[in-house]
Amino acid sequence: MNKHILITGGTGLVGKKLTGLLLEKGYQVSLLSRMEKNIPNVKTYLWDVDKGMIDKNCITGVDLIVHLAGEGIAEKRWTDDRKKEITESRTRSIKLIYDLLKQQPHQVKKVISASATGYYSDRGDDLMTEESAPAGDFLGKCCIDWEQAVDEGESLGLEILKFRTGVVLTDDGGALKQLALPIKFGFGTVLGSGKQWIPWIHLQDAIDLYLFGIENQLTGVYNMVAPNPVTNEKLTVAAAIQLHRPLWLPHVPAVALKLILGEMSAVVLGSTKVSAAKTEQAGFRFKYPLIKDAIREIYA
Repeated sequence: MNKHILITGGTGLVGKKLTGLLLEKGYQVSLLSRMEKNIPNVKTYLWDVDKGMIDKNCITGVDLIVHLAGEGIAEKRWTDDRKKEITESRTRSIKLIYDLLKQQPHQVKKVISASATGYYSDRGDDLMTEESAPAGDFLGKCCIDWEQAVDEGESLGLEILKFRTGVVLTDDGGALKQLALPIKFGFGTVLGSGKQWIPWIHLQDAIDLYLFGIENQLTGVYNMVAPNPVTNEKLTVAAAIQLHRPLWLPHVPAVALKLILGEMSAVVLGSTKVSAAKTEQAGFRFKYPLIKDAIREIYA
């Protein structure tokens, strides 16, 4: 019988698609959510991280937990309060689960957690591997706290696997949809110099990699990025070509983005070139290793 998987953040961009894939593969899937969800063949358990409330039945029969929960990085301007929310939504949520595992009998063997390539943050043209040092800015510190909170599971005898995820490309939401919208109306443009590297991955490869982590004895940290990073300009041009739209506007100056977004401008102006070599060496094969193929499939 296939494993029983509990997913946090299961109604998000990656979580919804992963839930569908796991059900298709015959896994039993449960979700932890702030609200009841009516999803066929999926049991939803309620939790409230802010109040420290979690349904103790959520771990009954569960073999593996996939931790995707967390406030969106780019949804609101980064005030001090917002940055605290972003970090604590990731760290306090997994702590709440671990506290429950300490209190209740269970059969959980492994935790697979999202992390982010923000761990490396703005590093110019240097190629980042899993061994590279973290950045000292907000994104880097957030990922450090996030991963350390997840690693606490090792003291409970759990196997821990972390995926440092790049920009997940899909037209259902996320960065690509925001980038493509003005292009569709003929107002697309490159952000900043356009030379900043974007660590990207097609949504299908992202969920396939989670499945790969579930079905194989992977532990530690792996970069969840395609093996061919691109610059902001190349990604924008690839989308414009596929959408048959011109790029005639000048680049949006970095200074303008900093004025509009404040510290959050690091999300679009930071240059993070990330290696997928360790992921490939583990045996994972990407369906969409090239940006042109990924964009073509998304807008086919």
